[in-house]
This record gives sequence, structure tokens and C-alpha cells, in this order.
Amino acid sequence: MRRVQPDIWETEVASPFAGLTVHAYLLTRDEGNVLFYNTGHQHEIDKMAELGGVAYQYLSHQDELGQTLKTIHQRFGAKLGGHSAERDEFSRYRKPDILFERREIHLGIVEVIPTPGHSPGSTCFLVSSPHGKRYLFTGDTLYRGKKGDWHAGFIPGHNDEKDREQLAESLRLLRKIEPDVVFGSAFVGEVGYEEMAPGDWPGHVDGALGRLLG
Repeated sequence: MRRVQPDIWETEVASPFAGLTVHAYLLTRDEGNVLFYNTGHQHEIDKMAELGGVAYQYLSHQDELGQTLKTIHQRFGAKLGGHSAERDEFSRYRKPDILFERREIHLGIVEVIPTPGHSPGSTCFLVSSPHGKRYLFTGDTLYRGKKGDWHAGFIPGHNDEKDREQLAESLRLLRKIEPDVVFGSAFVGEVGYEEMAPGDWPGHVDGALGRLLG
């Protein structure tokens, strides 16, 4: 793992299947660390133990499910959070402890923002860090491309036109947020996150919307 913000650690890149690269991110806090997304690397779970373990694990959608959910729960007693629309998919690995279906605040600093489109339960998380920055975790709703541009997570053949419209509405919602750092789950290229200068984010979202609606 490597520290990428004062309270954010990024796991080693993983490739669950050909063409997909992902990171997970650990938010360290005195009240209990929060893991966003998931990793299949056992050595990274060992590193999490050194950093204080995992009190909560929040998944952005069902594509992040895997056997290590059980490992993380058994080792740290982590509570698992996910969207109610994907409860059945989650339960194939372990039942979620925390279900959400609307925009709300968790743990005092994590804003849950449902953003359907990539999958029915796709959710983003906006974290207000005590270090003064706002972190936006977009899952696969928006992912970073090779050239530093951001793309909507619409997969032809997997998603249909209804998903496209839902995803467009989700992007319009995210456009109104002013994050300082944006962390995708999946990404293309070398880097899965980006620090935003003031005013940069709406342009990135507009670009993604343009490519989505083409």
C-alpha cells in the first residue's frame, strides 16, 4: 500500500479479469478505518492490520464483490455496506450489515450518494476529511482514462438504453459536487485518482456526459 493523502492509503493494483485494473482505498481515522471498494491481495490486508484494521467496508457496486470480503470481516470484524438494490448479490459472499438506498450521511463524514446506471446499486461516497479536503469515491460510475479524462461506466452489451439515461442523471448530480480528489475503482492507464484544481471537475463530468450521450 502507498499513502496518497494524509489519511488515504491506496492498495496495489489488481486485475480481477483481463482489461480491468482496480485499486481499493483505506481511509484511516481514530474512530475506525474505512475501506472503500475491495482488494484480493492478502498482503495488502496484512498492511491494513498494521494501519489499525478495517472497521467498515463500503462497496460502490456488485462488481467489487469477492471472497476477501469474508477475510476482512473475519480478521477485523468489519461491517459491510452496500446498496439495497444489490442485497442478493452481496449475500452470495456475505450479508451486508449496512444497507442504503438514498442520499445520507454515515459515520459523520461519509455522504452516501446513490448513482445508478453502471449497475442498479452503484453508489458514490463523498468524504469530508478532517485534513480539509473532500474526497469523492466514484466506483465505476466514472473512471479515469489513459489521458486523464474521465468516462462514464457504460458498457455496451452489458448496459442498455435505460441504464444510459440513469447514468446520465447520476453524472449530472455528481457535476454539482466540488471534490478536491476523485478516486475511481476501475481505471485505464497508470493512475486511478486525480487531484482537482478549483473548477476542474464540472469540465471532466461534461466530457464524460458528452461521450456517454454521443
